[in-house]
Amino acid sequence: MGIPVPEPTPVSRPFWDGLAQHRILVQYSPSLGRYVFYPRTLAPGTLADDLQWREIDGAGALYTYTVARRPTGPPWADALPQLPAVVQWDAGPKFSTELVDVDPAHIHIGMRVEPVFYDLPEDGITLLKYRPA
Repeated sequence: MGIPVPEPTPVSRPFWDGLAQHRILVQYSPSLGRYVFYPRTLAPGTLADDLQWREIDGAGALYTYTVARRPTGPPWADALPQLPAVVQWDAGPKFSTELVDVDPAHIHIGMRVEPVFYDLPEDGITLLKYRPA
C-alpha cells in the first residue's frame, strides 16, 4: 500500500503545479496585505476577490512538531519515526508538513527550516517537506 497523496482541486492546482516545478506559490491578498494559506477563492475575513498567486522562498521556523514512534497509519509502518510538523513561513502562514533529514533529538521549536521538494513521479505529485536550515 502506497502513501496517500493529495488530490489537487481547481482552487489548489496552482500550488501543486508550483511544487512540481520546485517553486512555492501561495495566495496573497492585497486588501489584507498578507499571504493566506490554504488555497481558497476569497480572502479570509473580508471575502475580497483579490487573491493573487505569488512565489515565496518557503523559509521559516518550526512552530510545532511531534515524534511519532508508532505509525500514524498502515502506509507509514516502515517509516519510523515519523516527524509531522507545522512550519511558520517567514511570509506569514503556517504549513503542515513533515520533517526530514534530522535526528529527532536535535529538533526544537523555533529552529530554522528550509523546504525540500519530494517528487513522487509514480503519483504525479510533489510534496513539500522541511529540514533544518
